[in-house]
Amino acid sequence: MSQASDGRQLLKTVDRAEVTIVMDNFVDVLMAGSEDVHRYLAHDLSDREQLVAEHGFSALVTVESDGRRSSALYDAGLTPDGLGRNLDLLGIPVTDLRAIVISHGHADHHGGLEGLFARYGRRRLPLVIHPEAWRERKVVFPTGAEIRLPPPSRTDLEAEGLELVEERGQTLLVDDTILVSGQVERVTEFEKGFPIHYVRSAEGWEPDPMIWDDQNVIVNVKDKGLVIVSGCSHAGVVNVLRNAQRITGETRVAGLIGGFHLTGGIFEPIIEPTVEAFATVDVGRILPAHCTGWKAVHLFARAMPASFVQPAVGTVVSF
Repeated sequence: MSQASDGRQLLKTVDRAEVTIVMDNFVDVLMAGSEDVHRYLAHDLSDREQLVAEHGFSALVTVESDGRRSSALYDAGLTPDGLGRNLDLLGIPVTDLRAIVISHGHADHHGGLEGLFARYGRRRLPLVIHPEAWRERKVVFPTGAEIRLPPPSRTDLEAEGLELVEERGQTLLVDDTILVSGQVERVTEFEKGFPIHYVRSAEGWEPDPMIWDDQNVIVNVKDKGLVIVSGCSHAGVVNVLRNAQRITGETRVAGLIGGFHLTGGIFEPIIEPTVEAFATVDVGRILPAHCTGWKAVHLFARAMPASFVQPAVGTVVSF
C-alpha cells in the first residue's frame, strides 16, 4: 500500500479485471449475460438462501497480473445480513481479500461490514476511508421528512483489527494495481452536489451539499483503459470519469460501474447533460446502479445501447 500523489506515474496496468456486484438495489436471476457479462444462476428457487437486494452498494474488484489474482472489497452495502449472505452465495473467498475501501460515510455503503466480521472473524486488512466519512449526516426533504445517515464506527473497525488509512488524496492498493481516487476534482458546471444534505457540527446541523468524502476506485487494464467503480458519485459522475482520466493520464474508459445519483426531482434536470457528456466518451461498458434512478437508467440505455448493461446483484463484468 502506498500514497500516490500522481496516479498516472504509479498505477500499474493489469492483464485482466473483474467487477462483481455484491450488493445493489436490484436482483434478477433470469437476466441474460454475454461473453464478458456473467449473471448469477439460482439453480433451485425453493432454496431459502437466495441473493438479496437492498438500498446499498458493494462490489468486489479483482485484478489479474502475470497469472496472479487479487481482490479488494469496495463498499459493504447497508445491512450485515445482506452482505454476508451474498458473499457466501457468490462464493467469494473473503479470506483472500487484500483491502477494503469505503466510498463515503453513508450507512448504505458501510453498514454491511458488521456482517463480514461476524461471519469471517477479525480481518487484518487496510481499510481506506476519507477523513470526513466519520461525520454524522442526514437528508432533509422539503416536506420536513428526514433520513439519518449514521457514519461508520472508528472504534468498531479498529476492534476488528483493520488498519485504518485516512486519506484525502490518492492511495494505491494491491501491489499498486488498484487506485483509490481520493477527493474528486469538481469541474462541471451542472454537477453541484446534494442541496438537502446536512452534517452535524459543534454548532448543530449545517448544509453539506458537496459530500467531499466521495471517492472511487480505478483499475487500468492493458490495451483497454480504465475500469472505474463508484459508490454514489456524489461528486457528479461526469466529474468522477474526468477525474479518473486526469489522475491516471489514460483517456480510454473500458467501463464505469456503480451509483450515479441521478434519482429524484432534484437531480432529474441534470440527467440529460450527464448522458450528453458521456456520449462524447467511448465507454466500453456502463452499468448505472444503486442510486442512479430509473429515468436516468432508461436514458443511458437508449443513448448508449452498445455499452449499456443492466446491473444486478451477482453480475460479474470482465475486462
